[in-house]
Amino acid sequence: MPIPPAEQLVSPSLAAALIDRQFPELRPARAEPAGEGWDNFAFRVNGSLMFRFPRRELAVDWIVKEHRFLPRIAPLLPLPAPIPKWLGHADLDYPWPFLGHEMVPGETACGADLNDRERAECAAPLARFLAALHRIPVEDAPPDRFARLDAERLISRARTNFNAMQSKGLISDIGRLNDLLKSVEPLHPEPPVLVHGDMYVRHLLLNESRKLCGVIDWGDLHASDPAIDLAIAHSFLPPSAHAAFRAAYGPIPDVRWRWAKWRALYHSTVIALMDDAALTREGLRALAWIQEL
Repeated sequence: MPIPPAEQLVSPSLAAALIDRQFPELRPARAEPAGEGWDNFAFRVNGSLMFRFPRRELAVDWIVKEHRFLPRIAPLLPLPAPIPKWLGHADLDYPWPFLGHEMVPGETACGADLNDRERAECAAPLARFLAALHRIPVEDAPPDRFARLDAERLISRARTNFNAMQSKGLISDIGRLNDLLKSVEPLHPEPPVLVHGDMYVRHLLLNESRKLCGVIDWGDLHASDPAIDLAIAHSFLPPSAHAAFRAAYGPIPDVRWRWAKWRALYHSTVIALMDDAALTREGLRALAWIQEL
């Protein structure tokens, strides 16, 4: 799954020019490429700042949403999250808003390739982080517009991805995976909570001691069922760490825990098919764990 083509390109020189024009306190801006995802170009600016520029129009609302919500949310969380400080506007040859904040230090967990023991040590702090997030009043958070917990959609897309993985030689037998989908059941609506919306290994940061130290990329923030975030327990943690995670998070109804597993099952196929060796490794590892349960 290659990332979608960019609808708007941003070079380091354009990023620096936009920042110089709109934020004189940061002059002279030195912009170094820091990554390109599905939605944004990221630049490290002046060594300690991170600026993100949407590469697709779809991501514009997410940038604005982070600027709106994260200053309220981040101080209430037990792990660092970005606090946006600079919201740029369309200028020069760039048509959309862009966002800057002080960098949250750390290495993305997908690059660290943690072993089972190191992952298990992340279980309790990760659970406490999500419990704190899910207790924050929903207020004016938007709803889920992508039907992330729609059973029919999840089953259809997961089966398509199973076949793609088999065709690419990533897995040899998809029978067990298809059997897991047969048990998918409805999740009855509960009062929504605030969810990160895209909790997976690339959005977890680790410090030099390989401990959890931050959570990034909040563009999918919305109000929905906590199962969307709880999927990280199944995709990032070995089954042996699930009890510690659940103990630290607090009571999780069994049907919600099962839905977290099904969500992790589908999302793990998505990242396994990405053109990224670290994410493929993480996706395949998660699928192996999920089949053990």
